[in-house]
Amino acid sequence: MFQKIKKIMKGICSSERIKMMSLMLLVGTTAAIAQNSAGDYSAGTTALGTVTTEIAKYVPYVVKLCYAIAGVVAVVGAISVYIKMNNEEQDVKKSIMMIVGACIFLVAAAQALPLFFGVTS
Repeated sequence: MFQKIKKIMKGICSSERIKMMSLMLLVGTTAAIAQNSAGDYSAGTTALGTVTTEIAKYVPYVVKLCYAIAGVVAVVGAISVYIKMNNEEQDVKKSIMMIVGACIFLVAAAQALPLFFGVTS
């Protein structure tokens, strides 16, 4: 009798679907127990709130930094284009487009940064 039960159980456990389902049940049960015993999350919520307010304080400085970097890129790019034009190089249009694109990106990023962090000036 014991041999019959053992043979039936061996046949059932050889199925990959059964093995996967029992593994999923075991992991799910363990996760549910761990979540119930984790306790209070108020300390983490408070810490995230504090970090959010601290990051929001730096947003105006980063916006000004983006504008300053865009200005430097524009000046250096203008000098670079001037030198290329004097040397009669072929890729002047490409350089102009890259510099203008970089400046537009920096200005757009500076405009979008406060919106991303929810900071109103």
